[in-house]
Amino acid sequence: MKLAEIAKLLNANSFTSLNLNDIETESACGSDLLSDVLAFTKEKTLLLTGLVHPQVLRTVEMVDLVGVVFVRGKEPTQEMVDIAEEKRIPLMSTLYPMYEACGILYRAGLEGNSQLKVPRKLDRGAN
Repeated sequence: MKLAEIAKLLNANSFTSLNLNDIETESACGSDLLSDVLAFTKEKTLLLTGLVHPQVLRTVEMVDLVGVVFVRGKEPTQEMVDIAEEKRIPLMSTLYPMYEACGILYRAGLEGNSQLKVPRKLDRGAN
């Protein structure tokens, strides 16, 4: 899914000059624990978080994530925007809380980082 589509789905503002139509991701991760992001997130994933500090960008760079969506209307500092521009890391912000933002993206077909092979739709008729 292209980041431009994600921005539209989440009604998100972009803070970097990168063309979101040129950047694609196959999965997303929602977390406020950067240690979990380091331990459990695969590369080329979009991070959704409520944390707004430069350590988020260092984590994104270390894991080779595709970008960041700040939830709950949080916005990056100018220092973070400058670092993101230099490192070519897209930064966006949405008013949705993390649970709803992740749900919107999952419903639109964007996978998570789970290692579980769970069907998207459970058969409610089977016992």
